[in-house]
Amino acid sequence: MITTLIDLVLHLDVHLMALVQDYGVWVYAILFAIIFAETGLVFAPFLPGDSLLFVAGALCALNALQLQWLIPLLMLAAFCGDNTNYWVARLIGMRLFVRLEGKLLKRAHLDKTYLFYDKHGGKTILFARFMPIIRTFAPFVAGIGLMRYSMFVLYSALGSFAWIFSLTLAGYFFGNIPFVKNNLTIIILAVIFLSFFPAMIQFVRHKKTLR
Repeated sequence: MITTLIDLVLHLDVHLMALVQDYGVWVYAILFAIIFAETGLVFAPFLPGDSLLFVAGALCALNALQLQWLIPLLMLAAFCGDNTNYWVARLIGMRLFVRLEGKLLKRAHLDKTYLFYDKHGGKTILFARFMPIIRTFAPFVAGIGLMRYSMFVLYSALGSFAWIFSLTLAGYFFGNIPFVKNNLTIIILAVIFLSFFPAMIQFVRHKKTLR
């Protein structure tokens, strides 16, 4: 399972191009499902998010995918995922977490998200879009009771737009530059590292405060 996931992430360009060739327009539904799950299912933070958007944007530059369809569709997927996560948490919240803790969910992920809320408040939903794991847990924490739904919807819409738009366009404009294309695995790893970097900074700061 772990080996397969690592292979998927490191060779995302190859796998995604193969999906386009095998499934044609149905690949849009597959991408929708992945972005929805990575954002909307609290037990699926391991799915590729940032790197998937970057590679999908790069394939748009090759005309394998259509940017005018991809961006609004994935914005909708991210927004729907956020809202599904919020309402699941609001309705069954901690009961679900307690049942799945140690199996599919980790208390450390939830605690990191709470710390992020303490610092950034409602803007967490917007900022968390660019932080793997935290973006999966942020709507869940909001639904448990930290945020009014009217405020959540606003930040969710803004975050969905900013995240999808920026990363797909980055892939579209830079993904097929010869240097980037020839070193795409390294670029994907760099995107993943940069995605996790803010969370690592917060973790280090939190550790220092505990000393």
